Amino acid sequence: MTHILLTGASRGIGAAIAAAFSTPDVRLVALSSKDGDLADDETPARLWDNALARLDGRIDVLVNNAGVFEANPIDADDDAWLAGWERTMRINLTASADLCRRAVLHWQERGSSGRIVNIASRAAYRGDSPAHWHYAASKAGMVAMTKTIARGYAKDGILAFAICPGFTMTGMADDYLASRGGDKLLADIPLGRVAMPEEIAEMARWCALDAPSSMTGAVLDANGASYVR
Repeated sequence: MTHILLTGASRGIGAAIAAAFSTPDVRLVALSSKDGDLADDETPARLWDNALARLDGRIDVLVNNAGVFEANPIDADDDAWLAGWERTMRINLTASADLCRRAVLHWQERGSSGRIVNIASRAAYRGDSPAHWHYAASKAGMVAMTKTIARGYAKDGILAFAICPGFTMTGMADDYLASRGGDKLLADIPLGRVAMPEEIAEMARWCALDAPSSMTGAVLDANGASYVR
């Protein structure tokens, strides 16, 4: 039985990931914003401890999916711009880092293997709109963190993977497509459509349960060839 902690499970990609883990061989704690505000620096520790208790003291896989995508125009006043930057960084990167740290320490203390799957973004490599510097930077940080964890702890059987979706049919993507001119953006995707949450969920499920150990550190793209590396 694999014990999994998933954040950001209330909708979109997160809800699809939770559904993908609905199998008899998985025990899942699926968290959403109602369980706590990740902008609060005390929340990750509380969520980790509560999940650990619900999973009988053992977590085998951490999936960091929680995140925000909020515009932060550069002509906002200084305090508002900085607050927007710090809120996105704290939710998208710092909270994920806090949970990754607790996961690695948990596995080291137990002398066990474990897996981390971080849901990043195409923006980590391609960048994003002028109002979303902070979002792109947070996701680039998540990718760099994933690679660092993979390199640092592979010898302990601790594996880390990142998934970088492009536009995905979620509430956040719908709002962005509408605000930026959906037809023009779709024309930039050779596949001709955005990804479905179930596609990203299958990638997350595979990384969490089936991906070979030698893949640790891999960053997987899912953007319909709109950005290739």
